[in-house]
Amino acid sequence: MKLWLVIIHIVLVATNIWVTAHFHEEVTEDNEFAEFEDFEEDKPAAAAPPSDHTTEHHHKEADLNEDFEEDDVLIVDGDSEFDHFQDEEEFEGLDVTGGNAGSKSDEPSTLTITKVPLHLRARWDSFCLEILMVAGLLVYCINYIAGRAKNGRIAECWLQEHKELLSKNFTLVGDTGKLTENECENGLVKESESQYSLYCSGRVGCDSMLIELKLIKRQDLIAVLAQLVRPQNDQAHIRVDLAKDEVDSFVLAIATKRTAIHLTRDMADISVYCPEKRPGEKYGLPAGFYVMPEIAETASIILDANVLQAFAKFSQYIDYIHISDQYSGPKQQTETTQLTMPEVKKVLLVGLNISIKGRTASPECQEKLQLLLRLTFYILEKLRRFKLSKEFVECCYIG
Repeated sequence: MKLWLVIIHIVLVATNIWVTAHFHEEVTEDNEFAEFEDFEEDKPAAAAPPSDHTTEHHHKEADLNEDFEEDDVLIVDGDSEFDHFQDEEEFEGLDVTGGNAGSKSDEPSTLTITKVPLHLRARWDSFCLEILMVAGLLVYCINYIAGRAKNGRIAECWLQEHKELLSKNFTLVGDTGKLTENECENGLVKESESQYSLYCSGRVGCDSMLIELKLIKRQDLIAVLAQLVRPQNDQAHIRVDLAKDEVDSFVLAIATKRTAIHLTRDMADISVYCPEKRPGEKYGLPAGFYVMPEIAETASIILDANVLQAFAKFSQYIDYIHISDQYSGPKQQTETTQLTMPEVKKVLLVGLNISIKGRTASPECQEKLQLLLRLTFYILEKLRRFKLSKEFVECCYIG
């Protein structure tokens, strides 16, 4: 993003310099007599005092000089700026009444001269900076309208493809209990122009499920330009609040390399209980995935044949799976003294990629992506049936 801001700033500065230089060049070309403005006439030297025998001669020269000065004055008056209106060759076909050509007409002249300032001359290149600014605002507005509409279509399409499956697994789909202005008829809540949420409840083994669709900020022109440099994916983040009595206690995370670094650095439960990252190939996962278990054997039990098959088919659409009984959110960035321990919950977190680098999946692929939501329900049922015995837990911690 900083790179594009620098490029736009350089273009604007270069345009301003070019317009300023071109403006000075026009002023220089229009003032053709600028080089004669500083010209000064030489003053005639003072004459010596006349003698007695040359007095009469000097009187004659004085008379001649006076005649010369009068003629000179007449010449200056002849070079008046309005003298060209009396030139016969300048205005051909103009009826001139009177005796001489230089005589003035008794009728008043209808010609008027309007002095137009130089900076108001009709030249498009004098408004390059303004044109660029208006064009930029126009492009931003068009991108905002088109990007907002596209994000809305993506969210609606995703809900239509998965609503039937959600209705089979939950009693209430899209009922938050609080009707808001941004809530649609189908229960999809518009949090912003690029984020939507869907609330579901009424299922055995969990208290509720919240699905957040975090889409690319297509309505933001800067984000669209950044997408060309660093592509991102539209994602669906699923959070299932597990029932306390039906799920055992352990922490396990499976994620791609980039997301695994983020989880071990920012999430409080993973950074404390399972900071070690193990390659996914040891558990049969595709290359590029890492496993972070609190207890090593839990990863082998959760990653059975069905889960591994789903990873093999849709590895590019799976971002992370996070199971925890000590989930308290991200770590506190500032070191503050807390009088009480943060509240922890048992959760199942799943991150799925709706699109790859901004390219929406085809309708055929969207139908197949329903299997990833089925995978979430499959892991939920597996957690209900999975119980760690005390002897197994003690052996794992001792080992």
